[in-house]
Amino acid sequence: MKVTRREVLRLTAGAGMLPMSAWVAACGDDSQTIVRGPSNLFNHNVASGDPLADAVILWTRVSPDGPGEVRVDWEIAADPDFRQVVGGGAVMTDESLDYTVKVDATGLRDATTYYYRFHAQLRTSPIGRTRTAPAGAADRLRFAVASCSKYSEGYFVAYRAIARRQDIDAVIHLGDYIYETGDRGPVRPHDPPHEIVEIEDYRARYAQYRSDPDLQEAHRQHPFINVWDDHESTNNSWRDGASNHTEGPEGEGSWVERKARAQRVYSEWMPIRVGSPDRIFRKLSYGDLLDIIMLDTRLWGRDEPVDRLDVEAVFDPERSLLGFDQEEWLADRLIESTAQWKILGQQVILSQWKLSAEPNSQGGGQVANSDGWDGYDATRQRFYEVLRENDIANVVVLTGDVHSSWAFEFTEDPNNPDTYDRETGEGSLGVEFVAPGVTNTFFGGIPPQVFTGPNPHTKYGETTQRGYLVLDITAERTQSAWFHFDSVAAVDDEEHFAVALSTADGESHLVEDDAPADPIAPAPEFAPEFAPDTE
Repeated sequence: MKVTRREVLRLTAGAGMLPMSAWVAACGDDSQTIVRGPSNLFNHNVASGDPLADAVILWTRVSPDGPGEVRVDWEIAADPDFRQVVGGGAVMTDESLDYTVKVDATGLRDATTYYYRFHAQLRTSPIGRTRTAPAGAADRLRFAVASCSKYSEGYFVAYRAIARRQDIDAVIHLGDYIYETGDRGPVRPHDPPHEIVEIEDYRARYAQYRSDPDLQEAHRQHPFINVWDDHESTNNSWRDGASNHTEGPEGEGSWVERKARAQRVYSEWMPIRVGSPDRIFRKLSYGDLLDIIMLDTRLWGRDEPVDRLDVEAVFDPERSLLGFDQEEWLADRLIESTAQWKILGQQVILSQWKLSAEPNSQGGGQVANSDGWDGYDATRQRFYEVLRENDIANVVVLTGDVHSSWAFEFTEDPNNPDTYDRETGEGSLGVEFVAPGVTNTFFGGIPPQVFTGPNPHTKYGETTQRGYLVLDITAERTQSAWFHFDSVAAVDDEEHFAVALSTADGESHLVEDDAPADPIAPAPEFAPEFAPDTE
């Protein structure tokens, strides 16, 4: 469909779209024609992320009929009807960006809900809702926390439930947002049907995940704060390789090149604020109540994993999970923080996760998984020293990766009753909450009792259910409430509350609550339903 400038003005008048001046500038003289884009131009919807007190990243992708540059206009408003537009502009996108669009919308008010949308080729995107962080005093904040969402393993019912939570400040996603595998899965097949290696493969896989209506709605209603884990590149990846990657022409080619492709596409498709596609560790401040410190335990500085029985390597002080530069960066962020709570969003279990119970003086026992911090004990010990030597309290670690639900009090020697008391929490340096998989199940169906016995610092463990958790933070306490699903094989499965545990200000000790914290009321209005233009 082609229309003239006069027809553009007629079509847009009174429709709540961009100001006429923007369309006049875009359309040129009266005789110039504009090709109307396909009805599915905004097929991958909208998203936002990395909120600051005065800015937020806005994201969309266009799917034009043919190659070439596409101009995309955007606007952000204080109301869902766009009567109070507070910002806007135009950007260009093309094949080199996989037609993705990322805008850093600045000049916003803190602790405020905004609504945004995009326009291109006479089409308008769905309306998204986002929220900025507070700049000063904050009484209460709420976050949904999710991880491990494998498309082929089930439906994204957890994302649907998150989207329905009206009072969430942001969604913290701890990685394995996509999976690189080519398996068909028990519920729905991956696209492409093979393991993704080339840049086109990674882009197609993100496009498939972002076509899911439940994930789209979660992004549309809430800003996301993301980090990757291994499956955004390939299984058990580290700085210089991966267990699921073979160098050379007989395998998947160059790891350096594959990692760079994965990081580039992640940067294209995620509403993340990064200066370089390979560096995702960063800090986001939420006023005086909390700092969110997002880490990269996977690709930045991780040394090659070792066998969990290789005690010498596990305790080697020259090995690092984060890389020594990220370790130093983390220490600086913790020491300089003036926020009441320090939230660390990261990928793999920090707390000791043992199969046999021994204090450190007797060797520490046998660890279950050297892919986590248990395989890099010196890194963990240096982190513990920073907390202890600088009297840093109220540290809450958020973890994904293991497709199960856990709560720990982390401590240097959990099997030594002289240094750690399970009943009072004395000796604990902080707490850790592990989010279950959105769709993935725990490895081999191992019951939690295998781990709870040798690990007295474990305050909760569940290995059969999928779901997410809600983190509710006030000056007095931080609560984690787990919400589970009996099955993700059915699109209509409903969540149920599992358990809630809290740590009080200054205590680093977990106690079970009778119920999850009440929702915040009144909550900001949802982004309105979108009626697609099918003309």
